[in-house]
Amino acid sequence: MSLVAGVDSSTQSCKGVIRDAETGALVREGRAAHPDGTEVHPDAWWSALGQAVAAAGGLADVVAAAVGAQQHGMVCLDESGAVVRPALLWNDTRSAGAAADLIEELGGGEAGARAWADAVGLVPVASFTVTKLRWLAQHEPDAAARTAAVCLPHDWLTWRLRESADLSEVSTDRGDASGTGYWSAATGEYRPDLLERAIGHRPAVPTVLGPRDVAGWTPSGAALGPGTGDNAAAALGVGAREGDVIVSIGTSGTVFSVAAKPAADASGAVAGFADATGRFLPLVCTLNAARVLDAAAAMLEVDHDRLAALALSAPAGAEGLVLVPYLEGERTPNRPHATGALHGLRLVNSTPAHLARAAVEGMLCALADGLDALVAQGAAVRRVILIGGGARSAAVRRIAPAVFGVPVVVPAPGEYVADGAARQAAWIVSSDAEPPQWTTEGTETYEADPTPAVRDAYAEARDHVLDRPGT
Repeated sequence: MSLVAGVDSSTQSCKGVIRDAETGALVREGRAAHPDGTEVHPDAWWSALGQAVAAAGGLADVVAAAVGAQQHGMVCLDESGAVVRPALLWNDTRSAGAAADLIEELGGGEAGARAWADAVGLVPVASFTVTKLRWLAQHEPDAAARTAAVCLPHDWLTWRLRESADLSEVSTDRGDASGTGYWSAATGEYRPDLLERAIGHRPAVPTVLGPRDVAGWTPSGAALGPGTGDNAAAALGVGAREGDVIVSIGTSGTVFSVAAKPAADASGAVAGFADATGRFLPLVCTLNAARVLDAAAAMLEVDHDRLAALALSAPAGAEGLVLVPYLEGERTPNRPHATGALHGLRLVNSTPAHLARAAVEGMLCALADGLDALVAQGAAVRRVILIGGGARSAAVRRIAPAVFGVPVVVPAPGEYVADGAARQAAWIVSSDAEPPQWTTEGTETYEADPTPAVRDAYAEARDHVLDRPGT
């Protein structure tokens, strides 16, 4: 039995899985926590990866490994390969002003947004790496000047697994490169002019590997896959195909589909990412997802099982109570300074059950807005595959098909980003043209009558939310 390893270095933790390369059967696994915050030194990720891999029994007996990780994080390296400063993560919104400036510099307004979408398939918002580099150049010019190379979390971890000190050996893949803001999924090329516009010079960038290319080898001889960003890895992990839409409810909420053609949405709602198989992965991301449920549970002083039971005991629409879940600003729509809000509060709906229902519906409605944006870009929504920590909620599973208006498929709980990385690892040591199609057991399908009135009430409340500092 040949073994492969997959790593998920997410915002909150690192997970490692060891699987049978042929069947995908789980052999062992481990995990370790990451520190909180939107700014983290990459050494913390490396330490957690070591702990997670050790807990999973190590890599000595695996033939291949790959790393999936949170997208967009800015990792700056000096000429010696040392980290210049702690990485700014995807959810650090300090670069919102930088995003606006970059759009303005390419024409401003709709013209500037269209120029960016045509160039790299996305419109700058605070999440993307290019905006963080501009923030660095504006606020920490000495650190920007010392930056000889810039990469992403999965790039850096893969490089560290090689035990390399050569900056020319830092590599990435299409999926993660497409989220930087200076690489185009449509052309398969970097835009060094946009990189220079952001940081003021042209630091080295990772080599973009093909889906089955080997990035190098660990000291024990395991081949390293190119790795990828967390969303592309999750699509691999669930075996998504064209026509499937994946909704992942984790720290962030993501809505994405496997597509044959790249997207270029000038509204900025859909990011034109690539996937990890040579196809494309148009994606919508929200900043607020599972933590909306955490916040509601904390307010009601209940656990998540009780929160779900309360939500399911209230009627659809929560009798007019609507929660707009912009608890930490929002990325889609681009309202980095917005706050959450409750609308329609009346005596009849001033109960824990109504608040629980409004929290679940508000979070799902925000994700459904992303589904609409994908449809506007040509996606055909046959079904939704629901994954992430939030999918473990009975209320989320049962309410989601009513809000989304299509059947919802929920695989058994698992580490789908790590599993996708493991599947990539198995692919690079196989002779198959496509990734191995491992069997996913325990999948459940949920259906319900659509509730368009819930979406309508949410849209009305959403449009009243302000986006300005201090609100």
